Amino acid sequence: MPPRPRLLPLSAALASVIASLLALPAQGQTLNELYDSARGFDATYQGARAQYEANLARAAQAKAGILPAVGLTAGVTRSDLDIDTLTGTGRGTSASRDFTTQNVGINATQPLYRPANWATYEQGKRQADIAQAVLTIAEQDLIVRVSQAYFDVLASQDSLALVRAQKVAVAEQLASAKRNFEVGTSTITDSREAQARYDLVIAQEIAAENDLQVKKVVLDQLVGRPGSVPVPLAAPVVLPTAQPADINAWVTQADETHPAIRQARLGLDVAGLEVQKAQAGHKPTLDANLGYNVTRNPSGTSTSTVGTRVNAATVGVTFNLPLFAGFATENRIKETLALEDQSRSVLEGTRRSVAQATRAAYLGLVSGAGQVKALEAAEASSQSALDANKLGYQVGVRINIDVLNSQSQLFQTKRDLAQARYNVLLGNLKLRQANGTLTTDDMNAINATLARNGNSATPAVPAATTGAPVVPVTPPAIPVVPPVPVQPFNPPAPTMPSAPPAPVILNPPVR
Repeated sequence: MPPRPRLLPLSAALASVIASLLALPAQGQTLNELYDSARGFDATYQGARAQYEANLARAAQAKAGILPAVGLTAGVTRSDLDIDTLTGTGRGTSASRDFTTQNVGINATQPLYRPANWATYEQGKRQADIAQAVLTIAEQDLIVRVSQAYFDVLASQDSLALVRAQKVAVAEQLASAKRNFEVGTSTITDSREAQARYDLVIAQEIAAENDLQVKKVVLDQLVGRPGSVPVPLAAPVVLPTAQPADINAWVTQADETHPAIRQARLGLDVAGLEVQKAQAGHKPTLDANLGYNVTRNPSGTSTSTVGTRVNAATVGVTFNLPLFAGFATENRIKETLALEDQSRSVLEGTRRSVAQATRAAYLGLVSGAGQVKALEAAEASSQSALDANKLGYQVGVRINIDVLNSQSQLFQTKRDLAQARYNVLLGNLKLRQANGTLTTDDMNAINATLARNGNSATPAVPAATTGAPVVPVTPPAIPVVPPVPVQPFNPPAPTMPSAPPAPVILNPPVR
């Protein structure tokens, strides 16, 4: 059988396609740069920030109940009197009297003993802490959302590059199958199988292009800048590990520092202070009063025709003791006690949810790291299997479909490996979000795995065991098998066998 044409090496084809189709601009944006853009643009985060400012102002209002209240008053009154004498001298006579009263004063009240006001003040301080916890949750959510959109774009770029590289390899396989069919060394089935696989890859390429455009739109909408270009991972890829490597340590840390748990605990404190406010309905109040008022009557008063001016300074204490309010206070206490129990249940439920989410995130990260190692080994095995099938196809011991299947398996493994690496990077952030310790420092650690200087280096094919991309080099050439003389293939025309005789039934059944 004459030798089959040697196929284009897959590594060289993949490297050339990636370099030509996914060459990005020289300057891209790192994860930190896009996160900074998102902080000033994302509507969800901006809304959380505004809510935080409003909650701080609301919490500060509670302090007014323990501070003095000062007021300035002023007024002018005109009085017109008609005086009728009913008894005594001048009985039955009447007179008119008009006068003006002018007054101005300043008065202050300082609460001395108001248990409800002090409970409200303590609630305000805790409400400020709750606002901070809510803002922290919003910041952590923004970090994860930006990172998710960032790596989604990178994953889509890798997927598109691999699909296009697979198209080049399948096109070469299709051309080889057609040439072999023309020289009579293969059947039309090889060509049709290669054509079917090529058409399938075209459909996959269209889907990958659309997916990349959608992922870019999501990222641009999140960070508020069109045409954002994420910087790919640096070579070699170094995946961070979860430290400490103890799931219980992560759960314990979550119980101590998670902002949602802290928010629930503060909510329980607020509910307890609300009970104290309700109980204060039975307690007395004591206020200090201080005032200075000036009253002036230029034309006298109703009893005097002499103009007067009165300067009055007052100092006093006001005591108030509620005696009965129609059982409103007792029922209010019952209500607040029930709400306190509800807040306690919310705290317990939050702790359980956080612990569950932390365990799930940790196990997912560990599983993802193991999956990366397994896929690296699978990539090496798939590459070896493809090389063996291509060599076997050249010498005639493998058929076209074997090579096509090996190519599909290799490209699928590469896509899964790239996605698994991105999932591990995101898993580190999601683990810290789950236990409530996620900060921008953790994002900086992820940002350090990107290409330096913001250069969007061309992503290369990842290695099998080290996780490092392979530098595009020309692989060793597959030795060409020398031609073997073969007699012309002229088989005789097939003869149709004669039909067997019909079976003889000796004893037919009686119906």
